[in-house]
Amino acid sequence: MPELPEVETVMRGLAARMSGRRIVRAHLARADLRWALPQRLASRLTGAEILGFRRRAKYILMRLAGGESMLIHLGMSGRLLVRKDSEAGALNGAETLRHPHEHLTLLTDDGWRISLIDPRRFGCLDLLPTEAEDQHRLLAGLGPEPLEDAFSAEYLEKALHGRTMSLKAALMDQRLVAGLGNIYACEALYRAELSPKRRAGTVRGARAERLVAAIKATLSEAIAAGGSSLRDYVQPSGALGYFQHAWKVYGHAGEPCPRCPGPPACRGIRRLVQSARSSFYCPRIQR
Repeated sequence: MPELPEVETVMRGLAARMSGRRIVRAHLARADLRWALPQRLASRLTGAEILGFRRRAKYILMRLAGGESMLIHLGMSGRLLVRKDSEAGALNGAETLRHPHEHLTLLTDDGWRISLIDPRRFGCLDLLPTEAEDQHRLLAGLGPEPLEDAFSAEYLEKALHGRTMSLKAALMDQRLVAGLGNIYACEALYRAELSPKRRAGTVRGARAERLVAAIKATLSEAIAAGGSSLRDYVQPSGALGYFQHAWKVYGHAGEPCPRCPGPPACRGIRRLVQSARSSFYCPRIQR
């Protein structure tokens, strides 16, 4: 599933190309993705001016003139591509789509085509009042954004107080911090020298400060690199992200830790399963 840096990268790409444009044509290839799509979605989008974009956790909000926002979630395999319509192939009278899993197509007044492609259909689309975005059932109850000031060491220490679950499991709780996923939780814990197995409630003081700084740095660097390309994720232009080349622990089980002297002091990166997800860490430096 695309995580915060990938969704932020997609959102920025859409904003750069689409903000201020008008949707001259919208086409839906089906009536549902993960859930049923809003009634008359295509007709409600056609003719709408795009005011701008916002990301909340792993969701993209496209704000439209008239007071509505379209909520977009890419699910497990979804991606959004932005191409010149001449490159993508114009829609003909029968609404033929070039890609078999292109479920939503938007054409803008300056000739760009925005395609939502989702082979597994775990993504979702919805329309909601812009003024009530944060009250939507999928957004209400989310924790603070990790790159904003509200996500601080003081906040994290208070949020983790008394929690007996593992630190990794706590960080994956979207009610505690919004948008942080498996890859970047592993990388941030490594940077902060904290074990994913550590009891969450023990993260206080200097540990909380290190962890918050590590989360912010890891996410910022990933966004600057265009995210991490795994399986289906690409940027709106079709380009790949590059942060996967900077991973220190994720996916490196059995390899030497880049910060350790090697055997016998350190036997390398290990993998364990926590809450049905793989965690990667170095037992020597992460405590």
